[in-house]
Amino acid sequence: MRRLAAASLAGTAVEFYDFFVYGTAAALVLGPLFFPTFSPLAGTLAALGTFAVGFLSRPIGSALFGHVGDRYGRRPVMFASLLLTGCATVAVGCVPSYASIGIAAPALLLVLRFLQGLGLGGEWGGAVLLTAEHAPAKRRGLWASFPQIGPSVGFLLANGVMLTLSAVLSDEQFRSWGWRVPFWAAGLLAAGGLLLRSSLAETPQFTELAEAGERASAPLAEVARGHWRLVLLTAGALAVGYAVFYAVSTWALAYGTERLGVSRTVMLGCIMAAVAVKGAVTPFAAMLGDRYGRRPLCLAGCAASAVWMFPMVGLLHTAQPLLMFLGFLGALLAFITMFAVVAAYLPELYEPRVRCTGAAVGYNLAGVLGGALTPIVATAASGGAGSGPPWAVAGYLTLVALLSLGCFALLPETLPVGEEPAEPAPA
Repeated sequence: MRRLAAASLAGTAVEFYDFFVYGTAAALVLGPLFFPTFSPLAGTLAALGTFAVGFLSRPIGSALFGHVGDRYGRRPVMFASLLLTGCATVAVGCVPSYASIGIAAPALLLVLRFLQGLGLGGEWGGAVLLTAEHAPAKRRGLWASFPQIGPSVGFLLANGVMLTLSAVLSDEQFRSWGWRVPFWAAGLLAAGGLLLRSSLAETPQFTELAEAGERASAPLAEVARGHWRLVLLTAGALAVGYAVFYAVSTWALAYGTERLGVSRTVMLGCIMAAVAVKGAVTPFAAMLGDRYGRRPLCLAGCAASAVWMFPMVGLLHTAQPLLMFLGFLGALLAFITMFAVVAAYLPELYEPRVRCTGAAVGYNLAGVLGGALTPIVATAASGGAGSGPPWAVAGYLTLVALLSLGCFALLPETLPVGEEPAEPAPA
């Protein structure tokens, strides 16, 4: 289990590094480089639009790779998804700017961001199921949480590289070539991740399905026919997690640097410190899920998110590093209370024959609802806030949290306290 957990964590860290480094670049430099004819606000919105494309392609990737995972095994998904995302990320760092090739530059960004999203859409399902289906039932939440630490590690790697380059390069050097270095580094990270995954074994549950001849012939069709309500509920339930995380990591970064005049170094430092604490807390929250159930922690995290959004926006607007850090930390602790347990919760909601497709599609549809829209909506809303705090952003995030709270309330518990989780009955 330690080897499996380490390989899953490393792989998700690399894939989310690829995904996050684009979000940071979109908030900091892609607007003026690839949309120079736009106003500063419109350029940022356009860059965040290319960021959103990665979320739109993630459900497509989860369906494609979910088919592979349910038909041919969880293990092949982990190789193919990592290879695709790594290659697309390296290519982003090679795209010439608008000044060099004109409209082809943002068009290439869109295509490569789409491919990034395809790969990441498959990664989560493969990595989570590899640990969840190997794990003992009473510790499934803990072991399955290790892939959920990967996004924190990937975020810290991506932004650590950006922070270092911002500190050692002049603004002209950073905008000219420095922002490309983190994308090129993705190639080395992807190679290391593939090496770690080379010796992993297939999961026992998939092996049993294959030997019994019970694999789904068309997993997506089965999910659409028999589990569509569950997919929509899980997508709505998890939307708040994406909304909160990308409000902190992408919108707040752009708002702090452009509207509040805070330096890139300070903003990245505040966000990274909060993400580091979130990553450290993840396994402890997962252990609470093993003890008290998945659903109670998800409900608590949603409620905390709804309560904290207005204080978070107020603390951000102070432009004081310590206060901004506390605002971000409260939001991310509410977020991880939910997302530490969903790696065990979602697979337990689906029967094994369609688990890779169902869990991944629900998880990545939530990314469209919460992750793709939030930076764009929040940037547009804060653009008309004048000199006061952007309360409209807080209101939007609170509404998303309440929507997710309602969806979680309609989902069943999969782990009765004191019992092992039961496998779902076939649809």
